[in-house]
Amino acid sequence: MVALALLAANAASASEAACERALLEELGWRFLAADAAQPRIDAGTPCERTSIADAQARGGLRVEVPADASSATIDALHRELLAHPATTCAYAFKLGDATRRAVDRLAANPGYRFSGLQAGWIGFGLFGGAARDGWRPIAGFGRGYVPRDRNSGAINAFYSGNVRAECGVGRQVAQLAAQAELYGPDGFDAAFAPEEIAIGTWHVLNRSGGILQGAAAGEMTRDGLARKASALGRQAFMGVPGYIEHVFARDTLDDINNQAENFVVYDVDAQAASALRARGGFAEHNAMAEDLWRLSQSMPRQGSRYFERLLVEREPALRTQLDPTQAATLARLDAIVADPFFSGFRIYVHRHGVTPIAYHFVRLLDRNPRTPFRAALALHNVHTTLMQRWFEHRLLGCGRRRGPGAIGESQAVAPTARAARRD
Repeated sequence: MVALALLAANAASASEAACERALLEELGWRFLAADAAQPRIDAGTPCERTSIADAQARGGLRVEVPADASSATIDALHRELLAHPATTCAYAFKLGDATRRAVDRLAANPGYRFSGLQAGWIGFGLFGGAARDGWRPIAGFGRGYVPRDRNSGAINAFYSGNVRAECGVGRQVAQLAAQAELYGPDGFDAAFAPEEIAIGTWHVLNRSGGILQGAAAGEMTRDGLARKASALGRQAFMGVPGYIEHVFARDTLDDINNQAENFVVYDVDAQAASALRARGGFAEHNAMAEDLWRLSQSMPRQGSRYFERLLVEREPALRTQLDPTQAATLARLDAIVADPFFSGFRIYVHRHGVTPIAYHFVRLLDRNPRTPFRAALALHNVHTTLMQRWFEHRLLGCGRRRGPGAIGESQAVAPTARAARRD
């Protein structure tokens, strides 16, 4: 009996090791037999690359394993790799692709609107619209919902239904839809309880069982000025949530519905990533955004959407009528808008679709001209709880019985976040 138990334990251990190896290979790690005493990891810098294939072509995500490595050595190697920063980058490629698929579908739905006649904070229409779209309320006045039946069906309502939400809910839906794309419909339904797929006001979300914020959120990462993400490289931003908020006091706002914008990072090009690394994150770029606002104060502001027309649409009629002093100021404004970060850091904001972040700083010059704005990443669990949940899902699908343990590194904070404002 003892011998049979040992055989069973060894078989289970071998199966778990095989599942971990399969997951690591799915993420792009390549295992090569080597004549060495100990494993050797050459991770490279995958977060700086355009794709997993690019990272591999540059010699990264490579592991040399001794041919006679013991099972204990293999287990330790797998644990090290599952917790390796390069594995977080490899996951970020998959999450980035899933985020772009989700956002493209959300942005393409003409029935998914920002505002209009609705009975509550989130609008599914009257007379049982939420139930028809697969959601059930968890708070009054449309302030919170969870899926009624299938998680994937509830997300589909935002892909093809007639729904309304402000930009904070838009950010939540984009993140949850990215998870749905990452897992696939059946996997998304199986991996998350409906209570975890909560949407609503931030106050309701914090008291919910939600996976983004709430009881299921787990460990959160604090990187508001994007110092850590900028040091890692462009892929560290993919699918990460953030916001653009006013700098001066609330009484400087002219348009309360545009006091902030919630976003999800859609893509970051190589030039934007280089600028972020060189400048150490958002701080210097926020100072440039304040310069943009300060320079704008001396411009004539003729007609509606003046700065959008001047700096984004570049209307010749507006640009050619400026006097020499204003033309010199325009050149400085153009230079800020054309900066690699402002032009190459692309975000999704409901209901503006995907645009360079410069667009949002410019449109806010028109809507709230008495205050500059700044960008920040929100508290998030993209590279902690959400990544670990997907790892566990893949391992369980392979037949592994236990979780991979602590995966990745972040600064643990309470699972709450700054209250979002209406776009």
